[in-house]
Amino acid sequence: MGKLDISLCGINIDNPVIPASGTFGYGYEFADFYDINKLGTFSFKGTTKDARFGNPLPRIAECKSGLINAIGLQNPGVDRVVDTELPKLKQVYDKKVMANVCGFSLDEYSYVAQKLSNEEQVGWLEVNISCPNVHEGGLNFGSTVEGAAKVTKAVRRVTDKPIIIKLSPNVTDITEIAKACEAEGADGISLINTLLGMRIDLKTGKPVIANKMGGFSGGAIFPVALRMVYQVYDAVKIPIVGIGGVESAEDVIEMMYAGATAVQVGAYNLVNPFACEEIIDNLPSVMNKYGINDISSIIGRAH
Repeated sequence: MGKLDISLCGINIDNPVIPASGTFGYGYEFADFYDINKLGTFSFKGTTKDARFGNPLPRIAECKSGLINAIGLQNPGVDRVVDTELPKLKQVYDKKVMANVCGFSLDEYSYVAQKLSNEEQVGWLEVNISCPNVHEGGLNFGSTVEGAAKVTKAVRRVTDKPIIIKLSPNVTDITEIAKACEAEGADGISLINTLLGMRIDLKTGKPVIANKMGGFSGGAIFPVALRMVYQVYDAVKIPIVGIGGVESAEDVIEMMYAGATAVQVGAYNLVNPFACEEIIDNLPSVMNKYGINDISSIIGRAH
């Protein structure tokens, strides 16, 4: 059997398969389906300072090869996560978890990051910079080099734990943003977040979801995500977590060839709750098929 373990920002994990934030809740919900300790780790639901109901309904629309969502960061707030969600998780999961940090100002990012960083079970802070900056007209932090750098710097000040900045693909040059994050102390880069998309109801002539537009995810975006992972690998020296349309063990290998150290599975968890377990189970045979003895040895092979 091939060697599956990898090191992600200095923390060893049993395999590179990670359920993506927003598709795996706070983890314990999936423990009813299988032993989630089989996972390398997982990124839990995006967490803000205060509780959020999220966007108005409807907020999900199906597509031919994926889905569009505009959930709006629905979550119970960081205090509830620390006091209730993480203790529940601890009962069924004995590994380090990835905390997904969200905010609408630099102060909020700092507050949430510091609060979650204090939790022993949190191994990494995955910082979602696709949030709108309420102090600058709603422009997403991750849409500019300056905004991404500011968030990275603010979070770096409040934690010694590894910071992984999650980048939006809805930008002109993702490599410049990745380099700015690295320069301000990021330990890793997650990419990509969802693309911007929409659907229109042919009966009403109106957008399907109340928010009009939302994040497009699923199998259709895999080539875009792969391309961006490949580009960023050449631009930075820190590890990359590849995300976007991953649905199989073969997809994991391809992402790692492009430059990913670890790979997140997102929308496919909503289609098949056993997705990550099946991908992990299938990895050894796929590695054997392609003559791979140590999965960490293939990172960046396409370069």
